[in-house]
Amino acid sequence: MAGGEQFELRNNFINLNYKFMIPNKYLTIFASILIILLAVWVGVLTRNSLKAYRYIGQSVEQKHSINITGQGKVAVVPDIAKIQLGLQTEDKSIAKAQAENTDKMNAVIEKLKKDFNVDAQDIQTANYNIYPQYDWSLNRQILRGYQVSQNVNLKIRDLNKISEILATAGASGLNQVGGLSFEVDEPETLKQQARELAIKNAQEKSDALAKIVGVKLGRVVSFSEYSNEPGPMPYESYALKGMGGGGAAAAIETGSTEIIMTVNVEYEIY
Repeated sequence: MAGGEQFELRNNFINLNYKFMIPNKYLTIFASILIILLAVWVGVLTRNSLKAYRYIGQSVEQKHSINITGQGKVAVVPDIAKIQLGLQTEDKSIAKAQAENTDKMNAVIEKLKKDFNVDAQDIQTANYNIYPQYDWSLNRQILRGYQVSQNVNLKIRDLNKISEILATAGASGLNQVGGLSFEVDEPETLKQQARELAIKNAQEKSDALAKIVGVKLGRVVSFSEYSNEPGPMPYESYALKGMGGGGAAAAIETGSTEIIMTVNVEYEIY
């Protein structure tokens, strides 16, 4: 092949490559622009999503609403009593102090089960302690003996037996009797009754208010509640501490209390 023909063929090949390079350049620019636009679009969507759900439960469109508080009350008569029975003994011999304490406490517990039909699951050991006891003489401690104390928490389901149980504790030599209180054993059913009354009260208030201001109630937007969980009802201090026994116990009155449920209901209005 002649030199002139070779030169012409090489030029044609270069021109051909050049023609194909120009579209690749524009394609790269187009792809870059597309990526930038896509990134901007994703950023806008993310920002809008964050604004829409910045707070849990907040909707994009704010609705008009009213908040109403309702209250329900249920009278409650306690059905169980709780009391702590205990004994404190002291002796120069730790073994004797323990033996005396154990014998008396076991006898009382057995009597509670046998004579008063108290279930074993309603008797729980609260504490058992042994402490050395000292006297001061000539600016120094002298060991006097050992003190053993044991207490049990007692749940009484038959409230008519409270006075008898207290009298038995005193007659058996227990010298730590106190903390008498009254409770409702299973308050959930009564709480549900109070809740229903509270919701009904809130609904009646809402209907009346809607009628006055000329709006219609929509769906419930939010709901919350709280109650005055009926805790222990302390009885006037009853104790035999340090008495080493007691006579007949006074009649015990359980009294009554209330379970109060308060609800807050938010209604959509239109």
